Amino acid sequence: MDVRLGHGYDVHAFEDGDHVILCGVKIPHTHALRGHSDADVGLHAITDAIYGALCDGDIGRHFPPSDPQWKGAASDIFLKHAVALATSRGFRISNVDCTLICEMPKMYPHWERMQSAVADITEIPKDRISIKATTSEELGFTGRKEGIAAIATACLIAS
Repeated sequence: MDVRLGHGYDVHAFEDGDHVILCGVKIPHTHALRGHSDADVGLHAITDAIYGALCDGDIGRHFPPSDPQWKGAASDIFLKHAVALATSRGFRISNVDCTLICEMPKMYPHWERMQSAVADITEIPKDRISIKATTSEELGFTGRKEGIAAIATACLIAS
């Protein structure tokens, strides 16, 4: 049995704006996240976890930020690509675990919508998607409310 684990990490700083996009869900907030795409740290971390399990680099290798066609792109494009790549190589995604790290906005009211969005994008059952959040106890850039980080793990199993 071929089982592969991958780990992903992403971070984006805040900028002026009125919402963030996290795990495919638009969440009202006092700031937006700055990035070349829509800066969805959750989907970026999950995407990198899948690429990692495939030993195939990261988002930047597949979607270079120097390429203007990805400016402002919705991050579900990246995740769908990673899922399709895994499928084409004979793997299915067993489960995904993603932790969002920030002081604000509060994630609890939104986690079920985020879980559903990731399940829809990856085409795996919702009960195989874990979305959770933690603070950094006011330490570091996330603690100072300068941005949001995310870590994710994906498990792939040969079909």
